[in-house]
Amino acid sequence: MQAARQAELFATRTAPEIYLDVETLQLSHEVPGGWERIPDFGLAVAVTWDAIYGFREWYEEQAAALVSELAATPRIITFNGERFDLQVLSKYADVRPLYPKSLDLLKELEKLLGHRVRLESVARDTLGISKTGSGTEAVRWWREGQRQKVVEYCRRDVELLRDLVAYARRHRHIVLDGRPIPVNWD
Repeated sequence: MQAARQAELFATRTAPEIYLDVETLQLSHEVPGGWERIPDFGLAVAVTWDAIYGFREWYEEQAAALVSELAATPRIITFNGERFDLQVLSKYADVRPLYPKSLDLLKELEKLLGHRVRLESVARDTLGISKTGSGTEAVRWWREGQRQKVVEYCRRDVELLRDLVAYARRHRHIVLDGRPIPVNWD
């Protein structure tokens, strides 16, 4: 009985879902092929949050381990993750198995609304909270050596994402332009 209990205690724990955001080393206009070559933007840092481990930071040298962590988690929640975040990570490991378990809030909202929206707009209108910068600023900060500022910016985006999903699950809608938009993000 003792050995079984020890195995249970030391087994890898997997949360039912993980929230993800990435920041890159380069911008689209700096990479030959631009938006058609997202993997070449390179990973500066990714931040994840899950109910077991909380917030974690992942750097370029840990990208393959991050993809393994994502693969072990039943659901991955992002904002523009299918078009951007997972593409950035595809430089480091095979991300194709991650798409079926993806809940990309931007993709879901685009289907509902017929157009793309910004995380800033949805977070501000739904939660009354704004982002702390932009992806362009994050690349500049990284280059200036303000790496902790980039981590904090990325973490804030993951917090917004997590809190938006919690709000939507509780209220069955998000708010955009002053009106409720029904969503089902269970």
